[in-house]
Amino acid sequence: MKHMLFALGAAAALLPAAASAQDKFDGYLCCNMRSDGEWISDINYAGDGIRLLPAGTPVKVTGIGRKKVGVVIGGRKQSIGNDYSRDLAPGTFARRIVVVDDPAAKIATWPAKVQEAVKQARVTAGMTREQVATALGYPVSSENRDLDAPQWRYWLDSFTEFQVEFDGQGQVTGVVAMPTVLSRVWMP
Repeated sequence: MKHMLFALGAAAALLPAAASAQDKFDGYLCCNMRSDGEWISDINYAGDGIRLLPAGTPVKVTGIGRKKVGVVIGGRKQSIGNDYSRDLAPGTFARRIVVVDDPAAKIATWPAKVQEAVKQARVTAGMTREQVATALGYPVSSENRDLDAPQWRYWLDSFTEFQVEFDGQGQVTGVVAMPTVLSRVWMP
């Protein structure tokens, strides 16, 4: 009998883990995210056919996997891809992107220029790191290991990089980018 119970336990350990109740929750997008209608990548590329989903968009998390978070947004199934932040544990990644408290209330307290920059997925001088993350999404952790660093590296597409620079108090001092990119991400 002991051997049979051990064998059953060993066999159960080899089966895929069932989704836990923690893998399913309702929340809101932490930040502006871009979607092709099925996939939202953590790199958050802009481009043709890509729709901006604003921070505060209601989200239902249906499951958390190693490389993606299953969600329902506006009644439509999508996946949030952990494409470039895989050093983060799946649950940590999911809870970074889908937050329990609606960020819209906090955004409403920010200065009008910052609110407009967030609405347009842009950056302006004086924004905090939290405000930049809300506007552009979190920078991917594979290239930005320290969120307290003086510079965050982003990509507009797979060939177009830009950096957001912060001062010692964590406020934006500027964006380093080619002029064509600067015009898309910087709000003077």
